[in-house]
Amino acid sequence: MSDIIQLLPDSVANQIAAGEVIQRPASVIKELVENAVDAGARTIRVLVVDAGRTSIQVIDDGCGMSETDARLAFERHATSKIRRADDLFSLHTMGFRGEALPSIAAVAQVELTTRMQGDDLGTHLTLQGSRVVGQEPVACPVGSNFKVENLFFNVPARRKFLKTNATELNNILTAFERIVLVYPEIAFTLHSNGQELINLRAGSLRQRITDVFGKKLNQELLPVEVDTAICRITGFVGKPESARKKGGCDYFFVNGRFMKHAYFHKAVLTAYDRLIPVGMQIPYYIYFEVSPADIDVNIHPTKTEIKFENEQSIWQILVAAVKDAIGKFCEVPTIDFDTEGRPDIPVFDPRRDNIQMPRVSYNPDYNPFTPSPARTQKSSAPDQWQQLYEAALQRPQQEDARIFDDQVPSGEEIASDNLIAEKSPVHYQYKGRYIMTAVKSGLMIIDQQRADIRIRYERLMERLQQNAAGTQRVLFPEVIQFAPSAQVVMTMCMPELQALGFDIAELGGGSYAVNGVPAGFDGLDPVSLVRNIVDDAADKGTVDPAELNATLALSLARHAALSPGQVLSNDDMERIVNDLFACSNVNYTPDGRAILCILPQHDIEQLLG
Repeated sequence: MSDIIQLLPDSVANQIAAGEVIQRPASVIKELVENAVDAGARTIRVLVVDAGRTSIQVIDDGCGMSETDARLAFERHATSKIRRADDLFSLHTMGFRGEALPSIAAVAQVELTTRMQGDDLGTHLTLQGSRVVGQEPVACPVGSNFKVENLFFNVPARRKFLKTNATELNNILTAFERIVLVYPEIAFTLHSNGQELINLRAGSLRQRITDVFGKKLNQELLPVEVDTAICRITGFVGKPESARKKGGCDYFFVNGRFMKHAYFHKAVLTAYDRLIPVGMQIPYYIYFEVSPADIDVNIHPTKTEIKFENEQSIWQILVAAVKDAIGKFCEVPTIDFDTEGRPDIPVFDPRRDNIQMPRVSYNPDYNPFTPSPARTQKSSAPDQWQQLYEAALQRPQQEDARIFDDQVPSGEEIASDNLIAEKSPVHYQYKGRYIMTAVKSGLMIIDQQRADIRIRYERLMERLQQNAAGTQRVLFPEVIQFAPSAQVVMTMCMPELQALGFDIAELGGGSYAVNGVPAGFDGLDPVSLVRNIVDDAADKGTVDPAELNATLALSLARHAALSPGQVLSNDDMERIVNDLFACSNVNYTPDGRAILCILPQHDIEQLLG
């Protein structure tokens, strides 16, 4: 029998490795920018065309490479970061595996132009599918210039499963943000299709955070700093009032490397226990400095998962550091000693002021039990009060007997077959959340918030279909600023937001002015409303117009609906019940949650029997 095991060609092996390292254009930018950082660059420029599908270019002013290093850099497991296995536990660089450049060259057409300081000429290298197709000397500035074109040109299945340009550009901006937040001393620029999206100058960490996420965030940041024998923790956390339901900016960095850590995320939220509502997210930017021997970053090719040797101890240090920042820097009301223009309140001086004790005068002959003609009054109770009381007791019993006279069908969804006509005109609100009303078949219980969501959702969808959305102008325009990654989603949602009735103008630099809101939604905070809608659209990740319209309508309805605990009058409850049964689906909200249920009459009789 002949041998069947064979060594794979290098090109095939590189394509297999690229499947783990290079997943999308954002992965290419991450690897190339991290290499530029390791090369000591002070200025890094990134240019993408068609969200990286057509072209990705990363230009830096780092140390550059020699002719031999430029050729060797595209070989598998060729790296300048480590020499032996023990070096994995003393890493001080972003990359170390030597897999990024070979993986990129295996699935794209790559051009590299590089020159080292002191060399007269640089090197221009051209690769296609792991094969070197050209090499020549060239005049170029010091540093490296990587140009990656036609990503996944030889892997059509991978290219077919790339998302839309808006989604891929959003992923690029997310990866870019994770890098620029670590190196505020480096200047970064990002261009997409010739348009500048990000331009960050070198500065302090706080300045870099506000440059990325908006200057308004500067007023909400609290500094965190603690230094122990186990680790050093620095960074910023948000004030309790900066908490949001979605779209929270939560970033952990370990030795300059972004990581995801649910255990430490819980530690931050634990420090805000009873300071923010349950389910809210707080922004934080926390940087750990740990001995490289105490962590393991060689777990996943993306290097976003890190294991800690002293995980529980660091958890306790993190909770204490965040609590200390909240208690030390949170603003509290201060005593105002400015008395200019205030009324003069004299200070009591017992030696100067002759104050007499107040005297109490009373009538010693007064007796409250002695009747007097002036205090005698006629009883206000009518003569026939007993007959009126018995009639009042019998009236509710007669109404209940008229309402509860049939049984409800079991195991079926509640339909509006004359149910709205059989309901009682009087409703009862239970704990500010549920509307309880008597119907022919039993006791109907309605979740008032979910019912209002369904009502508002169907009205908004009807407006979108008829293009009849009205706009209510706000008295003063509100300015909202988005991070670069959220700007892509905002641009995608802009036509649908305008169709819903929003009047939004782009101001540039990620800022937008909200000049109007949909009619009937005035009184709500327009900034929070738009931000929550964009966050919901980002979580949904949809770009289909129909699905996007449904997502935006549901988000707007959810944030404008009645809040739990809101007290309603009987007229308000009557309106909600009538509007609900005029909807196409009275049983469920658009996201599938139950709106109402009926407690059958025979079940009530069994409970009380």
